[in-house]
Amino acid sequence: MHCPFCNEVDTKVMDSRLAAEGAQVRRRRQCTSCHERFTTFEIYEVVMPRVVKSSGLIEPYDQNKLRRSISLPLQKRPVSADEVEAAISRIEQALRKTGEREVPSKILGEVVMNELRQLDVVAYVRFASVYRDFQDIDEFQAELASIKQPQGV
Repeated sequence: MHCPFCNEVDTKVMDSRLAAEGAQVRRRRQCTSCHERFTTFEIYEVVMPRVVKSSGLIEPYDQNKLRRSISLPLQKRPVSADEVEAAISRIEQALRKTGEREVPSKILGEVVMNELRQLDVVAYVRFASVYRDFQDIDEFQAELASIKQPQGV
């Protein structure tokens, strides 16, 4: 850590304490050259894996895109914003736990569907109907067939 006063490279840590409810480390430092003291804050950097689309295109992870993907099927459903944010946190944690630098979008989609299933079944069905095309859920296909039939027949 360079001294902000004299730009010396060598500084020593005098004191370290947790800050921001444990999300940061506050360090009191002293320059070995000019002896000035200063404070630094250390935070962790969360590196999310990149998303590999089915086309092979690789995109950086985008939390806003995930939020939109979850919020859309949850429209007009009794799920709070706090519940949505908690689900996003769990999804991101699951992605980080893979330990991979790149995650296929199919895996991301499955994790999202599992979270939506826990939040709201209707939202899950909405998301899955677009994402998975419901080729493996007979009940939903039967429901779609009954909706498509003209009324009164």
